[in-house]
Parts: sequence; C-alpha cells; structure tokens
Amino acid sequence: MMMAKKWAKFLRDFENFKAACVPWENKIKAIESQFGSSVASYFLFLRWMYGVNMVLFILTFSLIMLPEYLWGLPYGSLPRKTVPRAEEASAANFGVLYDFNGLAQYSVLFYGYYDNKRTIGWMNFRLPLSYFLVGIMCIGYSFLVVLKAMTKNIGDDGGGDDNTFNFSWKVFTSWDYLIGNPETADNKFNSITMNFKEAITEEKAAQVEENVHLIRFLRFLANFFVFLTLGGSGYLIFWAVKRSQEFAQQDPDTLGWWEKNEMNMVMSLLGMFCPTLFDLFAELEDYHPLIALKWLLGRIFALLLGNLYVFILALMDEINNKIEEEKLVKANITLWEANMIKAYNASFSENSTGPPFFVHPADVPRGPCWETMVGQEFVRLTVSDVLTTYVTILIGDFLRACFVRFCNYCWCWDLEYGYPSYTEFDISGNVLALIFNQGMIWMGSFFAPSLPGINILRLHTSMYFQCWAVMCCNVPEARVFKASRSNNFYLGMLLLILFLSTMPVLYMIVSLPPSFDCGPFSGKNRMFEVIGETLEHDFPSWMAKILRQLSNPGLVIAVILVMVLAIYYLNATAKGQKAANLDLKKKMKMLQLLVASNKYPESPEKVHFALLFKSNAICERPENKHC
Repeated sequence: MMMAKKWAKFLRDFENFKAACVPWENKIKAIESQFGSSVASYFLFLRWMYGVNMVLFILTFSLIMLPEYLWGLPYGSLPRKTVPRAEEASAANFGVLYDFNGLAQYSVLFYGYYDNKRTIGWMNFRLPLSYFLVGIMCIGYSFLVVLKAMTKNIGDDGGGDDNTFNFSWKVFTSWDYLIGNPETADNKFNSITMNFKEAITEEKAAQVEENVHLIRFLRFLANFFVFLTLGGSGYLIFWAVKRSQEFAQQDPDTLGWWEKNEMNMVMSLLGMFCPTLFDLFAELEDYHPLIALKWLLGRIFALLLGNLYVFILALMDEINNKIEEEKLVKANITLWEANMIKAYNASFSENSTGPPFFVHPADVPRGPCWETMVGQEFVRLTVSDVLTTYVTILIGDFLRACFVRFCNYCWCWDLEYGYPSYTEFDISGNVLALIFNQGMIWMGSFFAPSLPGINILRLHTSMYFQCWAVMCCNVPEARVFKASRSNNFYLGMLLLILFLSTMPVLYMIVSLPPSFDCGPFSGKNRMFEVIGETLEHDFPSWMAKILRQLSNPGLVIAVILVMVLAIYYLNATAKGQKAANLDLKKKMKMLQLLVASNKYPESPEKVHFALLFKSNAICERPENKHC
C-alpha cells in the first residue's frame, strides 16, 4: 500500500516536472490568468510554430550547413566562396552586412556558396543530394505536421453538432475559469451577455430586412473598395520591385537608406495600413460581428498572399533577366580565359617554362547567381518585417499606453475609457502575421538554408517582447475569437499558404536552369537531375532500373487516380456515418419527447429498456458500426 502511494506521488511529481519543462509555460499561464485563454492561444500557436521551425533548422543545419562548413573547401578557395575584388573594401561594413551582401553573401547562409562536388570530406558526404532531399523533406514535414495538428483538433472537438442544446452549452461552458483579472472578468461577462442576446435574436424567426437593395448596394460598394485596395497594393509592390531592380544597377554609395529598403518597407507598410481600411469598409456591410470578423480575416489573408505572389511574379522577371545575363557572362568568361592563357604563354620564350597559370578567385569574373538573389530578398523581407512589427509595438502600444497612463490626470476627459484608451491585443491580426511570415520561410528556405534559424531567433524574441507588451500595454479584446487548438480556421489558412508557398519553389526546381558557377547544382540542366546522377553512380543497375520504372508517368498517374478514388470513398463513408449519427440523434430526441409526454406509462425500468432497445436497434445497422 505504501509503495503504491509513493508510486502515485512519483507519477504526479513527474507530470509536474514535464509541465515545468515545457518552454514558456509559466509565461503563458500568467497571460491566461490576466487575459483568458483566447489571448494565450496566440502564444500557444507561436510556441507550436517555434517547434516546427526548430525541426526545419535542425535538418538544414545538420545536413547542409554543418557538412559544408566542416568538410567543404574553405573561404577563398573558389570564386563562389570569395568576395569579388571590387567589393573587398566594403565587404565587412555594417550597411553591407545588414543588406546580407559582402561576407554574408559569400557564406553558408546562402545557396551560392555551396560546392557542386558529388562528395566532400573523408565520409564522402553527398552534399548536392543532401541539399535537394532536405529541401523536399522540409516541405513534406511541414505538410505532415500541419495536417496532424488539424486532425488532432478535429478529434478534440468531438465532431458534435454545435447547434444541439445551444443555450445549455452557453450556460454551462461559457465562463473562462482561468481569468484572474477583474477587468478581464467584466469584459468576459459583457461578452457572454452579448452572445446570449445574439443567440436569442438568431433563434427567432428570420425577419425581413427593411431595405434589402440598400444593403446589397453598400456591400457591393465595400467589396469594390476592397478590390481596389488589393489591386493598388499589388501595383505598388510591383512598382517597388521594378525600382529596386533599377537601384541594383546603380552605385550603392549614391543610394540612401530608403532607396535600399524601399521594397521591404512598402510591403510592411501595406500590411500595417490596409487592414485598417478593410475594417472601415466592413462598416458599410452591416454583417453579424462574427461574420464580419471572418470576412476581415479573409481579406487580410488575401492581401498578404496577393502581395507575396506579386512580389514573386516581379522576382521571376528579375530571375529571367539574370538567366539571360548568365548566358552572356558564360560566353565572356570562356573568351576571357582563352585570352588570359594566351597572354600568359606569350610572356615566356619558346624554350622557357613558367609556373602553371593561376588567377586569384577574387579576380575571376562570375555570373549573377539568381538563387542567392532570391534567398537574399526573402531574408531581407523577413528582417524588415520583424523590425517594423517591433517598432509598431513600441510606438503604437507602449508610447500610447504611457500617454494614457500619465496624461489621464491632467486631461479634459477620461483617456482610459474614452479616446485613445489602451490598445486591445489583436489576436487574429497577430496570428495572420505569423502565418504570412511562415509562408515566406517556406518559400525562401531552399535558397537560404539559414532562414529557419533566423526565424527561430525572430520567434524567440517575439515570445518575450510580445509577452511584455501584452502584460504592460494591452487590454483584452471585448470579443473573443480563438486562434488555435479548438479552431481549425488558422490552421486551414496555414495549410493553404504552405501549399501556395511551395508551388513557386517547386516550379523553380523543375523548370529553371541552375546557375552555372554557384550552388550545389551548377553544371546541370535542372536541379532534380541530382537524383538521376545518384541512381547512376551509387546504386546497382537493377535497382536503378526498378526505380526508373516506378517513376514512369503512367504508373504515377495510375497511383494518383487510385488515391483520388480512395479519398472519394473515405469521404463518402464519413458523410454516411455523419448522416447516421444525425439520424440517431433525432430518434433519441423523439424517444425523449415520448417519455416526457407520458406516452410510456410503464415503469422506469421498462422505459429504460425501451430506450436501450431502440438505441441498439439503430446502432446494429451496418452503417453505424462505430456506435
């Protein structure tokens, strides 16, 4: 008996120890106590994203960056690993490093630094193959972990009908028992009261709108303004990218700070001010507040995704220009080498011999590495977005809170309850910004292996900085909209942006030729040819033949067709089970109504037996085996 008690105490202490080892658990619990679980859900989502990026960073660091650093050729041994002679003087300047040029550009941080040798080091590590497979593994892992989280949330939700016993659920489950702050409790009380009023109104018979045509016109007008805003933001980004391409051809010393960072600042400012315009347009539509919030989230998501794709399309034009430029540079390099060798040989007499011809890597002309250029753009965009977010918090939240707190005593009206008051913590906006930033990481990590590590630093600092801002400067939202766990809305958008972010990367891998003098795939027509090269040199001929047959397009199409049919069958089965559950609920309600109206005058034991008999009869149907 004593051993059983000690064992139970050990298990309880071990569970407490595991809970204490969870990163930032105490901080999130403190936010839950002050603001409720809705605000804490954002930080739970941020911590989950931190874990995803940690896995991505471990993959890229251990299988790409570290092998190249340990076993690859050192800095200065090849032109791709050496700063050009014209840039050596300013290669270590802060402004140059801040733009990720100079020494940062010619390092393991970016694609162009890596060598194209099949094997490196004493372990014969296949770096090009590893680089390609790690990029595919990161995409596959991201899909799996997002789908697993969505599946877990569906399982936690239970799949029940939310409209069943609606008021009973609201009465017994609306209160958040983690709230420990009086102001938050008042807000929660008001929110529950408003939800009851809305539910009572929605339960009444549908009322005819007084002026349907006016409301339709105002909603059409609001959507027209939204499309104008989206189109204008896309044009501004395209214009900024074109200007940045023009600035890239000029002398960097003649450019100011704004010219160097114009494109990144335009994207960050559009992400800050366009949601405010969408909020103003939503006032014209007169939707239910929750429907209006989802419309707002969808429009912000469309804005961010549209801006990102306009940026990608403008970047594709620059990539095509770089590829055309590479063809000219390649021809010029061949001519340059022939002239240099000819001049070197002419400097010696016919009977004399000199040392072998050698040119320092810094003096060798090189082509524009478009892969490194793409990686640099995404790294700059990530860093500038982080800085813009932090400056916005300092100015929009901290300075505003200081003004309201210290000037309230000498002002004409109450600043805390009137204008400007304290800012609310925008759960939905912060989670959307987190999703958008993660999309940039997925899109740019193939060309900048260091990007997951930079994102980890961003998430790590954001956890502490935003926790401080929430506890010191913000008040909770009057309306609660959960951001994660119990709702798959944000995870669905994360899955969508993951799919849309990987499409351009896969297109570049399959369709565009790699640069001829930089990166692990230089010298190949396409990046995926590294797989065929590995099959040819490192596998037996019979195994390579089998793998080639498995990759036959006819077999792949057949497998995809079978998968589509299987998905259709499982979906139809799930719909049938859901319909059976609804039918079972209706019949159970009918039985309860019969019992309540004394249609069963028998004893309680017989009533219970009748209910059990009918329930078992329903569950014994073939489509209800899960009962």
